[in-house]
Amino acid sequence: MNDLLSKYQAMLLVSFGGPEGPDDVMPYLRNVLRGRNVPEKRMLEVAEHYQHFDGVSPINQQNRDLIESLKREFNAHEIKLPIYFGNRNWHPMLEDTLRQMKDDGIQDAVAFFTSTFSCYSGCRQYRENIFEAQQKIGEGAPRIHKLRMSFNHPRFVKAAAERVVDAWNQLEISKETPVKLLFTAHSIPDSMASGCNYQMQLNEACRLVSEEAGLEHWKLVFQSRSGPPHQPWLEPDVCDYLEEVKNEGIENVVIMPIGFVSDHMEVMFDLDVEAREKCDELQMKMARAKTFGTHHDFVTMIRELILERAMETEPLAIGNLPASHDVCPPNCCQSGRPGHVSPV
Repeated sequence: MNDLLSKYQAMLLVSFGGPEGPDDVMPYLRNVLRGRNVPEKRMLEVAEHYQHFDGVSPINQQNRDLIESLKREFNAHEIKLPIYFGNRNWHPMLEDTLRQMKDDGIQDAVAFFTSTFSCYSGCRQYRENIFEAQQKIGEGAPRIHKLRMSFNHPRFVKAAAERVVDAWNQLEISKETPVKLLFTAHSIPDSMASGCNYQMQLNEACRLVSEEAGLEHWKLVFQSRSGPPHQPWLEPDVCDYLEEVKNEGIENVVIMPIGFVSDHMEVMFDLDVEAREKCDELQMKMARAKTFGTHHDFVTMIRELILERAMETEPLAIGNLPASHDVCPPNCCQSGRPGHVSPV
């Protein structure tokens, strides 16, 4: 696979970041909320979620595990690409990582964002973060080439479906027993959603996964809303919708956090704590599917996306929507914030 080296000298894993101890929580939240008018009281409320888990978010370790799995995958297929890791909000920070890449002589790197659906916070904002880091580093900063969104890649669908079936089996019910499959994704403001394909891609991925898993009764719901009450965000909320499921006479649910590559605090608190408490209150059985993590097909998909980009081969995509673009057009995935002008 030496052909790869003629185009890229490294891979960069780009992610959100998370605290790794109690002392990290407030500095991390201030990073996340910088530039926003969020009261200290609200930050303390969110910080309390982290204290349920000793102030540790699982995301950084899960990304390190993913990197180790990718290294093994690369070695097995004779791909000699070093892997770097940079976060938006916590160490290792993107600027530090790109500076190290420059020092190591990296000129061009292919990047996988730990977000598989198109929206401002999952794509363009990361591109802005990379641009800002490049500007600070100056001449010689590595050029970063983002891989496409993988929501309809056949291996993405297969990995998600296996996670769903594993959770379904945890319910220990007969295959004839009614089950509602709830797919969750991070809610975003309506103003942001109107400028991207987030909902369309999510609905297509959910349809494909439900068909692959053999669960025909499904619904896309949202979680982790954080905006002011007067601002419209994508709905329904997962906990609110659980009441509707109960009213339908269905007492078994599988919740698949399809919008999350790995366990974030939002997954652990919003689903493993709040949604489970809601199911207990409603006397419903709930199984939460694992996120993609280091699932073999997910890891293989990332390798295939790199080869696809490097070799300029036909993108693998299934379903009713075309494969996502590699190079983002100027008007895609806008923030929806009045007056915001993206530098990329």
